[in-house]
Amino acid sequence: MGKGNKMFAVIRLRGNVDVNRKIKETLKLLRLHKKYHCVVIPDTPSYRGMLQVVKDYVAFGEIDEKTLASLLRNRGRLKGNRKLTDEYVKEKTGYESIEDFAKAVIEGKAKLKDLPDLKPVFRLHPPRGGLKSIKWHFGYGGDLGYHGKEIAKLLYKMR
Repeated sequence: MGKGNKMFAVIRLRGNVDVNRKIKETLKLLRLHKKYHCVVIPDTPSYRGMLQVVKDYVAFGEIDEKTLASLLRNRGRLKGNRKLTDEYVKEKTGYESIEDFAKAVIEGKAKLKDLPDLKPVFRLHPPRGGLKSIKWHFGYGGDLGYHGKEIAKLLYKMR
């Protein structure tokens, strides 16, 4: 991974009822088994193809280091449902804090997998203030599909 690779935050917004098999399989590969689960993935052609398949069930966009740090701090869980702490990050990776680690991940110097026992899925709270619509895409006044940098606002509502 080179410098400045984009990372996508992908949040599942719709449930399991009447989901096409291909879409269900793709959501399973992305580890988005339930509503309001979130994963952070690198921007690669194969992941872009997967996002294209599930765009009617998820919201996604580029995540910045501040938002990733907030996600790790508030919703990052270790095995045994323990909270992720600065001490744990320092002990396991050598980075001083969660913020430093998040910056390194966004810059491509580290990966989320570098933290042993970190769960790959972030379980989010339903959005405070509610969603606009899970029938329409973001560009048409809904919440589904590609958000770009605006994904940070949705993640903030779900922290």
